[in-house]
Amino acid sequence: MAYHAQKSAAPTQKLLTAILFFIVLLSSGTIGFMFLEQMKLIDALYMTVITLSTVGFGEVTPLHPLGRAFVICLILVGMGAVAFMASTIGQIVVQSQLRTLLGRRKMQKGLRKLSGHFILAGYGRVGRQVAAEFKRQKVKFVVIEIDDKSIEDLQDEGLLYIRGMATDDDVLRDAGIDSARTLISTLPDEAQNVYLTLTARDMNADLNIIARADFEDGEKKLVRAGANHVVSPHVLGGQRMAMASLRPNVVDFMHMTLGDGGMSIEEMVIPLDSVFNGKSLAESGLKQNYGVNIVGIKKSNARITITPEPNTILETGDVLVLIGPGEGLEKLSKELN
Repeated sequence: MAYHAQKSAAPTQKLLTAILFFIVLLSSGTIGFMFLEQMKLIDALYMTVITLSTVGFGEVTPLHPLGRAFVICLILVGMGAVAFMASTIGQIVVQSQLRTLLGRRKMQKGLRKLSGHFILAGYGRVGRQVAAEFKRQKVKFVVIEIDDKSIEDLQDEGLLYIRGMATDDDVLRDAGIDSARTLISTLPDEAQNVYLTLTARDMNADLNIIARADFEDGEKKLVRAGANHVVSPHVLGGQRMAMASLRPNVVDFMHMTLGDGGMSIEEMVIPLDSVFNGKSLAESGLKQNYGVNIVGIKKSNARITITPEPNTILETGDVLVLIGPGEGLEKLSKELN
């Protein structure tokens, strides 16, 4: 990444050098005419400009032999400086077009490979937090955004993105909504979130849709539109602030456990032919072998059981809610999959 940035900056540095050299040349020519031909400042500057530009408007006053030799040198050096500047500008233009073309091809190639991925609609304050967590978890996702500044940020981050309105059917198809696993709608406009939820549900009936709501009425509308989960950042933020004021030690514990402590909460599904099928929680060895604890289990067509009993039997399709170190959870995930 650093090497790429250095290569990209090189033509710009050359252009700045050429501009600086041209300014020095303009100043030197003006001073030279003033010293050699005893010209006034404006006349000397005029002579320097017409000499470097080679327009040939004629001399202000007849030049002495030394002055004409100075003009010849000024023209030769000036032509070299102009040629260098022109080539540098051309290099910048070509590199910019090439970088755009290669970036577009890389983006299209990455989009073609997506399957079972996440679609993130919106790269605002909430969307950036979602994307940061996705990057940390190393999951496949694509961002839909139309704002130019946000797209520049996406390019700098090297993230897959599609430019367009998330509510547009063609844009959603380009994002692979047919094969996507989850859609996260973080659009700032509540009406757009509702419309996007309706559109996405119609295009993929099995899609897991998580939508943002700012008010209680919007939450109800999003659920009716087909959202599986509705999250209100304002409500969550207010609850956390209240918790921090009422139970600060609990908040510190949660932050240390799930943040700086390197612990994570994950959900995993028991697959067919798993070594855990038919075993009880006590017999599974999840705590001893992986260092993880089961804080919840969801049987098919049943609600989640919090802190299940040790004699609970694990079966295919059971969803386990686990808490533990990242290494243990990753090791368990690989074995389950």
